[in-house]
Amino acid sequence: MSFTAQDVKALREATQAGMMDCKKALEATDGDLEAAKQWLREKGLSAAAKRDDRENNQGVVALALTGDTGALVLLKSETDFVAGSDQFKAEAATLAELVAAKGPDAVAERNEQLEELKILLKEKIELGTVVQIAATPGNVLGHYEHIQGGRGVNGVLVELAGGSAELAHDVAVHIAFARPKYLTRDDVPADVVEAERQTLETITLNEGKPEAAVPKIVEGRLNGFFKDVALLEQPYAKDDKVSIKQLIGDATIVNFAQVEIG
Repeated sequence: MSFTAQDVKALREATQAGMMDCKKALEATDGDLEAAKQWLREKGLSAAAKRDDRENNQGVVALALTGDTGALVLLKSETDFVAGSDQFKAEAATLAELVAAKGPDAVAERNEQLEELKILLKEKIELGTVVQIAATPGNVLGHYEHIQGGRGVNGVLVELAGGSAELAHDVAVHIAFARPKYLTRDDVPADVVEAERQTLETITLNEGKPEAAVPKIVEGRLNGFFKDVALLEQPYAKDDKVSIKQLIGDATIVNFAQVEIG
């Protein structure tokens, strides 16, 4: 397949690679523009390839709801400037809507658009966490999205059985603030608990506490650890005299997810 000077120019604009590199890429791929883009990327000659090792700790958390199904999508960028752009936020919203409607694997349908967005915005852009929660009929789906600088930065979904939509929303707001990693203390992996126990033992001994008293002190501190990481153990953000378990009463938190920038 032959190619023209216009093809070289188009490839250069798309990849920001050098003119001679673009000609080599088109020669190597018989003038196939898409194959040439991939050739440049594999050789580390395109701008996209050069961006691959950059940090991308900014972005947008997009939340979408379709009936009783919710989705959270983290689209990552290098700078908050790009994260706040209309094109970037629109793509994040489209991805979240797609996940809500079809499930997490549906993001693959936007691969081409994401590649184009990288070229347009000239940053390392990639998908982060992708979550879908489909509430069982009869359950309610609570949600909360914290907006900062015109973009979502912290999103939460909560599926609640036997409770109201208002209660589910209150729990979602709490999760956004308290950032629990697990639902109950029993959900915390045994190796995580053991590692924390050993750390607490070392801290307690270093404080000069009597060795005989260490086990009891460690157990007390371990309870504090569970209050940090297990949702039902946590004191409610709006009233720390009430735990989340007490707040929900006879209701049951079936599932929850939190996605946050950083």
